[in-house]
Amino acid sequence: MKPLSKLSADVLQSYPTIDEKYVQTLLKQAVDSDPHKIIVLDDDPTGIQTVHNVSVYTDWSYESIRCGFKEKNKVFYILTNSRGFTEEKTIKAHKEIGQMIAQVAKEEQQKYLIVSRGDSTLRGHYPLETIILKEQLEHSTGQKVDGEIICPYFREGGRFTIDNIHYVQYSDFLIPAGETEFAQDKTFGYQSSDLTEYIEEKSKGFYKKEHVLTISLQELRALKIDEITEKLINIKDFGKIVVNAIDAYDVKIFCIALYRAIAQGKNFLFRTAAGFVKELGAIGDKPLLRRQDMITSSIGTGGIIVVGSHTQKTTSQVEQLKTLEGIRFIEFNSDLVLEENLFLEEIASVIKMEEDLLNQGVTVVIYTKRKLLTLENDSKEDALERSVKISEAVQSLVGRLQVTPAFVVAKGGITSSDVGTKALQVKRAKVLGQIKPGIPVWQTGEESKFPHIPYVIFPGNVGEENTLKEVVEILLAK
Repeated sequence: MKPLSKLSADVLQSYPTIDEKYVQTLLKQAVDSDPHKIIVLDDDPTGIQTVHNVSVYTDWSYESIRCGFKEKNKVFYILTNSRGFTEEKTIKAHKEIGQMIAQVAKEEQQKYLIVSRGDSTLRGHYPLETIILKEQLEHSTGQKVDGEIICPYFREGGRFTIDNIHYVQYSDFLIPAGETEFAQDKTFGYQSSDLTEYIEEKSKGFYKKEHVLTISLQELRALKIDEITEKLINIKDFGKIVVNAIDAYDVKIFCIALYRAIAQGKNFLFRTAAGFVKELGAIGDKPLLRRQDMITSSIGTGGIIVVGSHTQKTTSQVEQLKTLEGIRFIEFNSDLVLEENLFLEEIASVIKMEEDLLNQGVTVVIYTKRKLLTLENDSKEDALERSVKISEAVQSLVGRLQVTPAFVVAKGGITSSDVGTKALQVKRAKVLGQIKPGIPVWQTGEESKFPHIPYVIFPGNVGEENTLKEVVEILLAK
């Protein structure tokens, strides 16, 4: 495939501006008059990167989904963690979720929309997840799903779609997503940066690129809401719709047209990144969180930061964090996973050190060895088994604590998932907002191991070199 040209980031300022107040008013009217509950299925814990004051449920039990439907909020999230699932497990989970949502919705006599929130760099079980959801929706409601909206826009992470090509911002340039490290993902890799081609590639040719409907920036900025609505009304047979977007207002304009099409009886599923959900639910802006917004009780203990991600960005961020005075660093010797007795001794030793320091009011950073363990003649099965053992050990460094920390920060997608669901045992969390752009904070629920503390979910590939240090400085501010 011929490489595409990178763009100067200046292109983001080259499109016509719009009457933002007018657009916001139209969107608010559309959302307020729409009867649907919005249920976001999040394939890892980072999908709440743009929202605040919404609930996240970490299972899809009848009780959790019913609780979500009973909330006054229009939007709630279900954390599936499916990016860490096999295809077989993904299919099983989405069948269960689709069936349970349909059952509760019928009991509550409530209409609903389902958003499959995926990675903004196009990794994940696509189109598998939305195909399963479509089948479940059609089976339970008897209505056809007319179209699927694809919108990976996520400004906070530098993810933009222009002329159907999805870009990732690196400094002053926009690089086509298919030419970035994300596209080389061993599990979810791809070649196409053009989203129409990406859909054809990922569906193995089932959905042809020439049949994909696209909504251009030119249409959006010209406020051609009636024309976009007409396009959506004419879509059928689970047709694909790609939404170009470089700003929240592009998404807002599209959502106005979308709600008008829904009001005329059209049914849609959604595969989007975090930026879309905020506008679909007309969730307002909120300033970045300060210490007093997150830490409301003075328990006198230190906080804990757990680092599992091995990305170069994470390693650089840890090195910068080491320049912050007053915190202690403990390297967890994850290589000892090869020797079970020594590994168990290492876990117990680290937990003892953590508890001593936390009781002294000292904040502790636990990090795995920065070089990923590799062995000669290694098999995928053995590597996976080691990875699972290390992951379980890392979450236990929080889960086995007998001292309540002032806060918890987890760095990395798998790490943050395991710490939230296994170590902290969260069933329902409240999203407080973001401590830095793209870095969300949960307030743990009453049922959690450590109730009502802030839990900072820090993705492995977000932020600059100083961002982790800045986050900890905010949490430690007096």
